[in-house]
Amino acid sequence: MTKVNIISGFLGAGKTTLIKKLLKEVYADEQVVLIENEFGEIGIDGGFLQDAGVEVTEMNSGCICCSLSGDFTAALQKVLDEFHPDRIIIEPSGVGKLSDVKRAVINTENDELQLCSSCTVVDVMKCAMYQKNFGEFFNNQIEHADALILSRTQHADERKLQESAALLKKLNEKAPLVTTPWDELEGSVIAKAMEHQSDLSRELMEEEEICEVCGHHHHHHDHEHHDHHHHHEEACGCHHHHHHDHDADEVFTSWGSETVRIYDKDELTAIVAALADSEQYGQILRAKGMVKGHDAWYYFDVTPQEYEIREGQPSYTGRYCVIGSKLKEEALARLFDGEKETTETAQENWSIEVE
Repeated sequence: MTKVNIISGFLGAGKTTLIKKLLKEVYADEQVVLIENEFGEIGIDGGFLQDAGVEVTEMNSGCICCSLSGDFTAALQKVLDEFHPDRIIIEPSGVGKLSDVKRAVINTENDELQLCSSCTVVDVMKCAMYQKNFGEFFNNQIEHADALILSRTQHADERKLQESAALLKKLNEKAPLVTTPWDELEGSVIAKAMEHQSDLSRELMEEEEICEVCGHHHHHHDHEHHDHHHHHEEACGCHHHHHHDHDADEVFTSWGSETVRIYDKDELTAIVAALADSEQYGQILRAKGMVKGHDAWYYFDVTPQEYEIREGQPSYTGRYCVIGSKLKEEALARLFDGEKETTETAQENWSIEVE
């Protein structure tokens, strides 16, 4: 099986720089082929990447979404036949539509291909200008991305980050947003964000052994007596039907947010202490997150009556998640936002009810 990653982005966003980082730090042991779709007659980045030992197939006669659907399919098949790669990275033209590129991959009738991710690289300093002047093409690349990776964030202050994050989240609220400067991140952290392998909500559910279908909180001894597997359209292994009422303490909700806000350690300590000791935010079973401080990244873990804060490696952006019953989401948002109105921040809250 050959994995396919699409790395799109408007002109000059930094796609090639990101690809080189991933090739060096993540995909070094894989056979990788890069398919570039240059807009124009002369390919530039191909030679740049071939120097790094990457096989490059260029298509220089326009956008995939315009006239190259046939050539694109042929290029994919040629790559599979000649190189048998572990991974194909597709770098579309900066003026192409990501939706059409994804459709071209999906419509390639070949069981050997697996589309793993499609991400869009966005220049944090220019994204508002690009949306204003090239709305249709820019918005399409944002709306159809599985992850959004901000470039040049080392040159942006917190306000600029918040404005850009808010703009992007309006177009795509589900995609993870990478806001940490790339030099501070290992390539593997970016790759996990691209492929949605950094889901705090799912991680907490698994750690607490909460069934995502029925909402039951299973203790360790429960699993000694029966397996707890789920299949699509099947009933939960807890021996009850989908359509029945649960007690309040059997149905859990997860709430969380991404944030570019910088937290003072004393402020963060007060937040997690409130989560651990107070019921004014609901019946909290677990909370977890990682946020940027002034001099370090802070990781926190909360259980009833207990919490821990420690320093850790930079994450792709600040994130936190709370799981429990009867969560008071507006109060939680105000708590993490320092009692300010959440509309003034770049945070985009989400809620997943587990039934």
